[in-house]
Amino acid sequence: MTVAAIIDGKAHAAQLRARVAELAASFERKSGRKAGLAVVLVGDDPASQVYVRNKGKKTVECGMASFEHLLPEATRQEDLIALVEKLNADPAVDGILVQLPLPDHLDEQAVVDRINPDKDVDGLTPASTGRLALGLPGLVPCTPLGCLMMLKDRLGSLSGLDAVVIGRSILVGKPMAQLLLAESCTVTIAHSRTKDLPEVVRRADIIVAAVGRPKMVMGDWIKPGATVIDVGINRLPPEPGKEKGKLVGDVDYDEAAKTAGAITPVPGGVGPMTIAVLLRNTVVAAHRNAGLELSADAI
Repeated sequence: MTVAAIIDGKAHAAQLRARVAELAASFERKSGRKAGLAVVLVGDDPASQVYVRNKGKKTVECGMASFEHLLPEATRQEDLIALVEKLNADPAVDGILVQLPLPDHLDEQAVVDRINPDKDVDGLTPASTGRLALGLPGLVPCTPLGCLMMLKDRLGSLSGLDAVVIGRSILVGKPMAQLLLAESCTVTIAHSRTKDLPEVVRRADIIVAAVGRPKMVMGDWIKPGATVIDVGINRLPPEPGKEKGKLVGDVDYDEAAKTAGAITPVPGGVGPMTIAVLLRNTVVAAHRNAGLELSADAI
């Protein structure tokens, strides 16, 4: 029987998008133009195409300008970097997102490195990473910031809580740990090679699972009352007679929910917040790029 409270990412995302829309309208009144987000997609991966279209739709719904650049699979490195530099120089563009992963013949890091940090709404440039580590103002990766927003909404102050982040990627694990440290948590970064991982997880008040392995975190790993944020999204093999397999997270939801105090579902948990935070980062970047003040609690 499920006892954990469900952390509704869709509802959180809708609330955040509503605040973004208000700030986008205010920005347009003050600056005389819309805040703008440019998304670059190389290749014809169907899932990425759907994701990019969804980002564009949500951007427009929030009252911002959407610039989509759909490039062929065979795009050369120098041409992609030239596009990034063009967007860096475009005053109508406040945020630049290059959809990852790129095709194998392209150097992802070299492309990301060329994004102006003040337009780096994915928070992946070395400058953005450094600002986060130093506690300086900057743009933070969307998924971990969305996770933090949901944690603070659920728990209030996180000060002194024991947090375990499972996963060490630059997209989620490492920035998530930095954000939790900034909230005065005691943070452990665990991963697939951590010795006695279940015991490490069992002491956590907060668990953020971002390791990319379906149902890796078992229910008996969860401390009673802990808050569980499941970043993973994995598709299981289809059952007989079905075309697609079930989507599951990195946590065994049914079992973990018997012990946890609160947990995010998959789907409908972290995913919706990622796009909402991308829009949040865009409107924040727009204000900063235009020299307009934006209070820390505005969004």
